[in-house]
Amino acid sequence: MSKPSIPKGTRDFGPEEMIRRRYIFDTIRQVFEKYGYAPLETPAMEKLSVLTGKYGEEGERLIFKILNSGDFLRKATELTDYQKLSRQICEKALRYDLTVPFARYVVMNQHALTFPFKRYQIQPVWRADRPQKGRYREFYQCDADVVGSNSLLFDAEFIAIYDEAISALGFEQFDIRISNRKILTGYAEAIGRTDKFAEICISIDKLDKIGQEGVRQELLSRGLDDAAVSQLFELITFEGSNVEKLDFLAEKFAADSVGRRGIDELREVLDMYAHLSRFNGRVVLDLRLARGLEYYTGSIYEVSLREVAIGSVGGGGRYDNLTGVFGLQGMSGIGISFGADRLYLGMEELGLFEAVNSGSVQVLLVNFGAESLRPCLQALDRLRRAGIAAELYPEAVKMKKQLSYANKKNIAFTLMIGSEEIKSGKYQLKNMRSGEQLQASLEEVIAQVGGQGKVRA
Repeated sequence: MSKPSIPKGTRDFGPEEMIRRRYIFDTIRQVFEKYGYAPLETPAMEKLSVLTGKYGEEGERLIFKILNSGDFLRKATELTDYQKLSRQICEKALRYDLTVPFARYVVMNQHALTFPFKRYQIQPVWRADRPQKGRYREFYQCDADVVGSNSLLFDAEFIAIYDEAISALGFEQFDIRISNRKILTGYAEAIGRTDKFAEICISIDKLDKIGQEGVRQELLSRGLDDAAVSQLFELITFEGSNVEKLDFLAEKFAADSVGRRGIDELREVLDMYAHLSRFNGRVVLDLRLARGLEYYTGSIYEVSLREVAIGSVGGGGRYDNLTGVFGLQGMSGIGISFGADRLYLGMEELGLFEAVNSGSVQVLLVNFGAESLRPCLQALDRLRRAGIAAELYPEAVKMKKQLSYANKKNIAFTLMIGSEEIKSGKYQLKNMRSGEQLQASLEEVIAQVGGQGKVRA
């Protein structure tokens, strides 16, 4: 019999990891709800036709397709037409992200929704990518999207949501990089190669991976000449403040161009954001930001931590045309996503989980045997009814073993109800972290534990 294993790029999560992950999800969820977003879930699988044609050439290859059930292979061998063969073998796929399924949901339920419709979604997605540190084939996304409004207020608020949520997780140094897809069009307009817009976006998006020279060679191989490539690099490498960058591009873009409209939108977004609360995030206009998904049409975002090198921990943008592919025209949308797995790695590396109680149980009642069983059960019930997670050790074994159990499970308190405690009505409560002990009535125990022992996750 072979040793049990799990598919490459997937993971098991033990209790301690789950408590930490739940803390991340709950923190982000609270911020989403504070800004008026409501929860939503969609199926793990979608029809393949829903997902294809939405993620660009590279993203398309990463979709996990699901084989049809039944005796499809025998039937497939009888077909010679490739399209019919593909449909015979595979009609469904695991969702690649949460945004496209959300757009599909909006179209299917448009008559029952109130617009602008704001939702958040925290669910796993799957990508047939090459596994590496911080990159998995199954991972969770935490998305917030709004559809049904062209207002740039939402563009500004999403910057604030990133800033508040990531700060609430304990990070003190991170960049919220922003740009606008219209500015990317402006680059193509400025160098006279609008016919190469897609190639320019794909290549710019690889700057961090293959460097400037690698991008230059790729653009040349895609049909741009030296002059056009040099002019492009002049635009995307300009350094300065956000305002200086916008002023620089305004001089380079024609007054009536798509690129100039992108500049105007960014100015308005940054002006509105200036009136919202600031936390720890540094908002940076990144002239090289070129998120590769084809459905973005306006603002684009990408968030990275400065304290640890683990890649982006969030991204998103405006997608005015996404619902149109499902038959609902004129429905502007914008959304962002948090990469929970990378946030977990960053928090782990920086020790930010130390403040998160990794034990779900707050009090362990020590078992002294049959004579104290009834009082222990009564106390156990009182603690639970007070909202305190508690358990009674199942056997009356040596005290050392019971206390070791509490330590291993990171239980904050132990409560001893022996014969002397039963007579006096005062129980011995021990803080397992500080070692402090006190004699207290059950009401006092509930007050003490309720104030200090609650799990944050």
